[in-house]
Amino acid sequence: MASLDFEQEKSTFSKFYDGNRKHFVDVKNVYIRIISSLVKQFNRGEVTKIEGRVKDKKECLKKFHRKYQSKLEADETPYEIKDCISDLIGIRIVCLYEDQIAALSEMLQQHFKILNVTDKISAMESSEDLFGYKGLHMDLVLNNEITTLPKYLPYVDYPVEVQIRSLIQDAWSVLDHKIKYKKSIPVDLKRRINVLSALFELADREFMEIRNATTALIQQETVAPISDPLDEVRGTDGQLEMLANSRTVNVFNFLRIASHFFRDFDFDDYKVDDFVHDILKLDSDFQRSDLHKCLTENLKTIKEYRDNFIAENPGKTFSPYTAIRHCLYLYDPESFGRILSKGTRERFAGWLNESRNPIY
Repeated sequence: MASLDFEQEKSTFSKFYDGNRKHFVDVKNVYIRIISSLVKQFNRGEVTKIEGRVKDKKECLKKFHRKYQSKLEADETPYEIKDCISDLIGIRIVCLYEDQIAALSEMLQQHFKILNVTDKISAMESSEDLFGYKGLHMDLVLNNEITTLPKYLPYVDYPVEVQIRSLIQDAWSVLDHKIKYKKSIPVDLKRRINVLSALFELADREFMEIRNATTALIQQETVAPISDPLDEVRGTDGQLEMLANSRTVNVFNFLRIASHFFRDFDFDDYKVDDFVHDILKLDSDFQRSDLHKCLTENLKTIKEYRDNFIAENPGKTFSPYTAIRHCLYLYDPESFGRILSKGTRERFAGWLNESRNPIY
């Protein structure tokens, strides 16, 4: 029963905490599973981490003393400590970019009952001279639809605080907590902390701009005819910019051309980046028109070789990357002799010789 006796309430809270510690962990794990499933199902942003924790008992008592005890006792309002600790069970969702936080928040609002929202992003951005931790905090419980399932009944009465952060915001929060005595350090050090926080905020924004610009380049290549002699892309600052080296093969026009010839294959970003770099190391002036001509003229032959290779080597694969390597070698053996390993090159050369000079 609520009272104004801190020692009594401290003892009551300790018994409550110790008696339910294992169940708190179970609640945390259930929420992580549900949220992870929702993120996967609805594809709401690129989530890098979903993790949880049960707040340490001593930290709970410290928080109550710091934030609530004095006011409650001054107002002579009886209290139970457990009712004041909304983040006893905490879940953290970390996404790549700040603008994905809203989509994740919307998803949680649709599938949980929201008790409270603390928008530290808006609060920070509305201030002219403050920098610091940004993120979205939501206190929530299982909604009525979920609680109709018997397996979730044991977790009905346990609210959870969910924090949604970008990757940069999460990094800043971790580092910020390591800075000791922030309220007592000299003014010049406080200014340096603010400068550092501003740099993190700028990094968050720049990563989004780079992502948007990269997406625009890919979209431009997708809609433009392959034979276009020159590409243009509208920059994020609103000015029309020429895509550097647009005639030379790059990752964007490579994707456009390769996807045209291999429609059912999903080219991974990082692999394409490395592959194009390998091409340009061997021929720094290799044009996108060369790539298109190379595949147009040689892919039929390479597909015949692929079928022969797989027939003789059951269980082995012959990916589009491998096919393109063979096309490049066939297109210009002098420049792209090293695009194939020695053994692969010798086997391919032997097959070419036999196919062009069959023995009857």
